[in-house]
Amino acid sequence: MTEIVDSLAEISGDYDAVLCDLWGVYHDGIRPHAAAVEALRGYRAGGGIVVLLTNAPRPDFSVAAQLARMGAPADSYDLIVSSGDATVEALKTGEFGARAYHVGPERDYDLFEGVPVEKVSLDEAEFILCSGLHDDATESPDDYASFYREAKARGLVMVCANPDIVVDRGARRIWCGGALAQAYEREGGTARYFGKPHAPIYDLARARIAERTGRTVARERILAIGDGPATDVKGAAENGFDCLFVAGGLGAEVLLDAGGALRHETLAPWLASQGAAPEKALAFLR
Repeated sequence: MTEIVDSLAEISGDYDAVLCDLWGVYHDGIRPHAAAVEALRGYRAGGGIVVLLTNAPRPDFSVAAQLARMGAPADSYDLIVSSGDATVEALKTGEFGARAYHVGPERDYDLFEGVPVEKVSLDEAEFILCSGLHDDATESPDDYASFYREAKARGLVMVCANPDIVVDRGARRIWCGGALAQAYEREGGTARYFGKPHAPIYDLARARIAERTGRTVARERILAIGDGPATDVKGAAENGFDCLFVAGGLGAEVLLDAGGALRHETLAPWLASQGAAPEKALAFLR
């Protein structure tokens, strides 16, 4: 049974660190949510560690620069760990090869910084590196049908640096890299994922917490916060963390009333329909 709470402060004493989602929780793709920022500042003031855990397909330094441009205060978090970071760690191993065809916008080129991988044409590629759609403002996964067929015919693995299917940018819902990876798998191709809900990003987050603090924080003392049933909630459950579900993200249309309050009667049925069972929930992070 999911417990409904009013704020992070109400449960903060139970956890030494939080893994907080960005899109839909910390910001709306355009600007930070003031209440979320203050909640995380308060948690840090009480000695908690705040990790912004995001499926952004760029390394932490690139995500930090984007947050700064949004006006996000640096004192609201300790660390950023992204699916881009987890992807970079995988690329450094050489497992997938040294030549990649990149699917995604130019803003994601930071993925190639410091890794022994060259951007090449599709016919030269040893694997696909997918960070998103080339133009998420105008395209959908259906626009890539011929690409899926050609890549599958060549037996190329798609490395997905952003497992999200959709996110909300302001009032607009846009497709993400996970939608392309799923479509590629439906075509018969192979995809590998390096963000939530998959283990590599969580393992990297715990390792970086240990590097920062000099100690290992037990899984039961880490709280995952997010709005995605298939990413945040599933990832927490599969990796041994409690989850605080934020209803005012992807599920807002069903879960919140016109005034932004959580509609308690809809929460359990909606979560069940998503196959999700977070330990706790609230309307917005605050």
